[in-house]
Amino acid sequence: MLEAPALPRRRLLLAGAGLFGLALGGCGFHLRGPQRMDFTTIHIGVSALSDFGAALRRQFATTETTRVVEDPAQAEVRLQILVDSRSREILSLTGRGTVREYQLIQRLRFQLLDKAGVAIVAPTELVARREYTFDDSQILGKEQEEALLYRDMQEDLIQQLMRRLATVRLKR
Repeated sequence: MLEAPALPRRRLLLAGAGLFGLALGGCGFHLRGPQRMDFTTIHIGVSALSDFGAALRRQFATTETTRVVEDPAQAEVRLQILVDSRSREILSLTGRGTVREYQLIQRLRFQLLDKAGVAIVAPTELVARREYTFDDSQILGKEQEEALLYRDMQEDLIQQLMRRLATVRLKR
């Protein structure tokens, strides 16, 4: 009996990956692309020099449909950031009364207005929370961890905001 030549492992892996890709494509799966907005221009009511303002503008640059304008009069819609606050709460203490765990909270409250100043999206609040353990002997490391967690929460809130704005349909 003749045996088929053994395929190298690399070829088998590539063939398997190709079949997996075909199966995912066949079921309708696709990666989430840029958010498409129903408006072509937007004014963002937060400084472009702030971390939040710069990150939000970068997100809008990826939409391919919406351009950020600096003059509110030229914008089809205006995004107003009403609150962007951070806080830290103690979750637990050690037996000696020192802090063991913190909870970080970042709140974002916004509204979307049309050219006439009428609210398209009423004031809405988004909240992100993260918990972390604290150790007095590692102050510098814990400060860096806290900053990293706040950055992660900010990105999470921006993604939530973009998904909310992508659902807005303007009356024309």
